[in-house]
Amino acid sequence: MAIQIAILDCDLLLHGRGHKTLDRFDIETVSDEFLLTTFGFPRDFIYYLVELLRDTLSRRTQRSRAISPEVQILAALGFYTSGFFQTRMGDAIGISQASMSRCVTNVTKALVEKAPECIVFMRDEATKQQSKEEFFRVAGIPNVMGVVDCTHIAIKAPNAEDSSYVNKKGFHSINCQLVCDARGLLLSAETNWPGSLQDDFILKQSSVYKELEEQENHEGWFLGDCCYPLKKWLMTPVQYPETSADFRYNLAHTATHEIVDRTFRAIQTRFRCLDGSKGYLQYLPEKCSHIILACCVLHNVSLQSGLDAWTFERTDMPDQSEEGSCKPEAVDSEAVRIRQELILSHFS
Repeated sequence: MAIQIAILDCDLLLHGRGHKTLDRFDIETVSDEFLLTTFGFPRDFIYYLVELLRDTLSRRTQRSRAISPEVQILAALGFYTSGFFQTRMGDAIGISQASMSRCVTNVTKALVEKAPECIVFMRDEATKQQSKEEFFRVAGIPNVMGVVDCTHIAIKAPNAEDSSYVNKKGFHSINCQLVCDARGLLLSAETNWPGSLQDDFILKQSSVYKELEEQENHEGWFLGDCCYPLKKWLMTPVQYPETSADFRYNLAHTATHEIVDRTFRAIQTRFRCLDGSKGYLQYLPEKCSHIILACCVLHNVSLQSGLDAWTFERTDMPDQSEEGSCKPEAVDSEAVRIRQELILSHFS
């Protein structure tokens, strides 16, 4: 005789039907302040995000207690923005760790799938021209299309034998390369590089580098710090400035390049799971990489929907620079000529 076995939701099994679980959380019953402080975003943005991800998150299931897209998104936002890891956030909103983990995994995958349409490197001519004008207003450098830099996100050690994720500061990390425009909108986000790799190596392996190296004619340039090689499309500071024009150019370069650092600070402050203050990401590197990319997608989506990129910027971000990582400039005579013309034309 066949015996029917009921498969119970783990929250139902752990807490019973009377427990206020997250799939009964009603966003309409709480204040705007509660949503902002608990989940990190205002009500309108949460609604927008639900519509953006609804189709991906909707499960084809006959389970009556399937967790809705709304609830999955709230659970994931709570994890991303609080800096508390899954058990504590799950306890705070009344679901089990297993359900919390599934929500974070589902939403992270959905956001990563949206990355190609939310983080776009090559844009239309009107948008590029507007970005150049915005960069020029910062410190007077013309034809800047973006700024590039790397930052380290602390992660759990993958295993005792793997030292590839140990950076020069001595902790395990993923080295993330971001490129952004003057508003802090991400044009590129590569979040999968082991922490031991240097910034210039990551750049040379990146899709950005390959795309720009293959271009014959460049409409402008990107800005990188002294750890990067001087290229026809990548302007770096003058390492040994001699003239007043060199010094003025370096000051303008620093002020403009600071935008990418501000963007890092804003992302890591808004998404406290990344900033290290609550501990490192406690997953394998691949999942950590996906969580970081998901937060980058959320950053862009929030900016595109009208939120201020700098709202959550912190000013006390620890210095992640690595002494000794900067290398002498590679001799590229054409790149040197272009930079010198730029200095003479705009900073003499």
